[in-house]
Amino acid sequence: MIETISLTKKYGSLTAVDNVSFKAEPGEVVAFLGPNGAGKSTTMRMITGYIYPTAGTVKIMGRDTEEDPAESRRHIGLVAGIRGIAKADIEARVRDALKTAFLEDVENRIIDTLSKGYRQRVCFAQAIIHNPPVLILDEPTDGLDPNQKNEIRHPD
Repeated sequence: MIETISLTKKYGSLTAVDNVSFKAEPGEVVAFLGPNGAGKSTTMRMITGYIYPTAGTVKIMGRDTEEDPAESRRHIGLVAGIRGIAKADIEARVRDALKTAFLEDVENRIIDTLSKGYRQRVCFAQAIIHNPPVLILDEPTDGLDPNQKNEIRHPD
């Protein structure tokens, strides 16, 4: 679960995020919609603990991100290294992530040789590898071609 309470971020006199409160319960999908500069990415960065709010609170699975940052981040899937996975489980987790992100056909390619869309999928696979209860995605279909966007939105 994600909960924000009166979340605000200011940069000097500029208010990037102003008093945002919401709850996202397990199984819910929440999307931020708005024009460039509306504070969508800033809000996601505060939720993940990448930046701290000027005011307000973020809780991930009931843990305050400022009071207990390590524990709250443990529950978040975002672009990060493999965390907390036993060596014996790594191969199976990698295989599952490759399948989920439709990367099996390029699994042995060097990432620098992949298109932007495939690199975006690699980031997604990295975010889900530890099976997090919370997944934060900022523009997850950016760089994907129409067919790739359709596969991500409708995997079955």
